[in-house]
Amino acid sequence: MHTQPTYEVDTVLAARSGDGAAVDELVRAHLPLVYNIAGRALDGHPDVDDVVQETMARVVGGLPGLRDPESFRSWLVAITMSQVRDWQRARKPADSVLDEVRGMADAGADFVGVTVIQLGLSGQRKETAEATRWLDPDDRQVLSLWWLEVAGRLSRAELAAGLGVSEQHAAVRVQRMKRRLESSRAVVRAVSASPRCGALAEVTIGWDGAPSSLWRKRISKHVRECGTCADQRADLVPVEGLLAGLGLVALPAGLSLGLLVKGKAATAAGLAGTSLATKPIAVAAIGVTVIAGGAAVVQTLQPAQAPRPRAVASSPAPTPARASPTAAVPSSPRPAASPTPTPARTRTRSRYGSVVDVVDNAPPRNRPPAPLPARAAGTLRISGKHGYSRHGGAPQMTHRGDFITITGKGYIGVRWGILYRNRIGHFPPATWTGLKGRLFHVASGGGRRMDDEQAPGVTWMGAPDTGVVRLPKGHQQMWQNEFYYLDGSVTLHNNEGGTDVDLSVAPRSWREVWADLTARPDPAKGIVRYGLTRDTGDDRAPVPQYVTRARPADPHRVPQRSQV
Repeated sequence: MHTQPTYEVDTVLAARSGDGAAVDELVRAHLPLVYNIAGRALDGHPDVDDVVQETMARVVGGLPGLRDPESFRSWLVAITMSQVRDWQRARKPADSVLDEVRGMADAGADFVGVTVIQLGLSGQRKETAEATRWLDPDDRQVLSLWWLEVAGRLSRAELAAGLGVSEQHAAVRVQRMKRRLESSRAVVRAVSASPRCGALAEVTIGWDGAPSSLWRKRISKHVRECGTCADQRADLVPVEGLLAGLGLVALPAGLSLGLLVKGKAATAAGLAGTSLATKPIAVAAIGVTVIAGGAAVVQTLQPAQAPRPRAVASSPAPTPARASPTAAVPSSPRPAASPTPTPARTRTRSRYGSVVDVVDNAPPRNRPPAPLPARAAGTLRISGKHGYSRHGGAPQMTHRGDFITITGKGYIGVRWGILYRNRIGHFPPATWTGLKGRLFHVASGGGRRMDDEQAPGVTWMGAPDTGVVRLPKGHQQMWQNEFYYLDGSVTLHNNEGGTDVDLSVAPRSWREVWADLTARPDPAKGIVRYGLTRDTGDDRAPVPQYVTRARPADPHRVPQRSQV
């Protein structure tokens, strides 16, 4: 389930008060979400761009009247779905016929096709995406939100807001849609079988091959009654496991907010004074300043040269909890380090950091984490060579050679993305270099280890049809979210080789880390286990593997035994 970061609320507050940079940031961070909702609800119709642009215009124009900043995402989703429904009501029955005549209803260019290609879907995931073509428009609206909920992009409250109903009523509508989606999956499996069932061939006489709700009902009835077709769907796995953790479909090239209101001035849309009135969304990011306590985020983007942001006071850290060392982070000796700055005063006489060079076992899935000690948080500054995540706007490293330098005091979250369907092979670890001060590996979470199964034989590290990423000997198994605490400065490098790796880096407050670790297991939402606390609350806490105070010319060549 998506949890709203505190700094997003502060960004909404700033945007509501007329801060142009904050408006830019909100639009950039949420435009991909709006595009995915509208794209799937309208099945990639050419008017999707218009719906998205009109939605964002209404969002920006309505910000001054938004009473509750914490409800921003629910409000955004509700506006998006309202625009989708308005578009559908405005269409005339004959429009679909005209689309075909004009060549606009190209089945190869629909949202399903784009989803399959961009996300590299195959097997049952691809079948599920194709099954969505068989749903009627009302079900597709529910699907557009539920898909994102299962993928971890929306909460159930945000889904209900989009549908304009209570959460209880939303649950009923989701269940109805799921029944039709499961029926559609069986239909896809039956009509794509080779050779096709002979009795089914008779049922489909007169069918033009285009998916429709009418033919779904006819073919589904046959599948339920036919032993041969029923056997073909015996191995279908729950759809929640197939969609969990899927990414967003990227924005189409050329989608620009400079055309946001078609014939209206940017001022009328509330865009005056923002960079979005004149330039496309796709802008290369070169830096970000953040507050570790979750107070604010200010991005510096090319080509505009933004002024140096004002410092914003962060919220005080909560009272530290008492915790004992965890058994999951045994200490082992390490080689002599290069000249090291004098560490800050510590609570114990032990030297800085436990080096973890053994693979720890996964804790029981239903074991809640040990208490997480709360460390003091201040300002974190992030810069380097990187882009931004399509979800949430976090700094993201997607290529070998990308790096992020973090300076200050506070908690850091690193989210792992192993895109094994894009490319799989040699796995060089991510490394930390140029450490000044102290860096601790305080917790692991995200609802799963990357080697947990999301479907039979399928983990976040690979699948039977692609192979599984193999980590170097002694490398700890990553969790979806890894959490660190920094008091100083360090640079994180993406050293991807044969395997396609994405690393998203963002500041986190203590409360956000704790909420992540204690999320109750719910496989339907992709949460298969509680998180793991690693922090001992003092300088004996573990340090990351592959960290050094040196600045090697090749950051790939950092020894596994941490040099701190």
